[in-house]
Amino acid sequence: MSDAPWSRAEFEQQLRERGRAYHIHHPFNVMLNTGKATTVQIRGWVANRYYYQINIPVKDAAIMANCDDRAVRRNWVQRILDHDGYGEDPGGIDSWLRLAEAVGLQRAEVESLDAVLPGVRFAVDAYVNFARRAPWPEAVCASLTELFAPEIHKQRLATWPEHYPWIEPSGLKYFQSRVSLARRDVEFGLAVTLEHFRTRAGQERALEILQFKLDVLWQMNDAMGLAYGVNA
Repeated sequence: MSDAPWSRAEFEQQLRERGRAYHIHHPFNVMLNTGKATTVQIRGWVANRYYYQINIPVKDAAIMANCDDRAVRRNWVQRILDHDGYGEDPGGIDSWLRLAEAVGLQRAEVESLDAVLPGVRFAVDAYVNFARRAPWPEAVCASLTELFAPEIHKQRLATWPEHYPWIEPSGLKYFQSRVSLARRDVEFGLAVTLEHFRTRAGQERALEILQFKLDVLWQMNDAMGLAYGVNA
């Protein structure tokens, strides 16, 4: 096998090809987006994904704490504000809680984290701990599942109103906002990754890191599928 590094275009293509393992293809997610999920399954998904949502800014703060590049920090801080909120913008976490209310859950119930499954908690904690301990370019690379995120949000926006008319449409605001924000975020994260992983060994390490993050998301769905079932 050649040790020559891939060109930037080849490396980007290698990263994008990992989308085959994105959880958009997981049976539990397919069930959700094809209208086969029950109310209990949807509520379980929303309650468990909340644990992931509240840890996104924690993960991003860990990346910033390890980063010695001021330009990167100035860009990356926006991700924390997007989720935690800033000024008049209540942020993505609040939008997720509105989704929870739209599917019939109480805010306090979701915020208690009582419904979070051990497998989901373990996967999310593993991701946060990786961001705390890894060199910051590696933690940035792990965020590149955002390459594939707009499609999954667009699927939900396209199918959920039809399949689940009982969900208040205003509760889908989170998905609407993330279609554009994920694209913006991934442009920067991808540029950082292409710049910092220039050797073949480094590029292959980046693919391993991206696969780890894909596995985190897949494991979350595995845990929910085991707990709530997957309807054929």
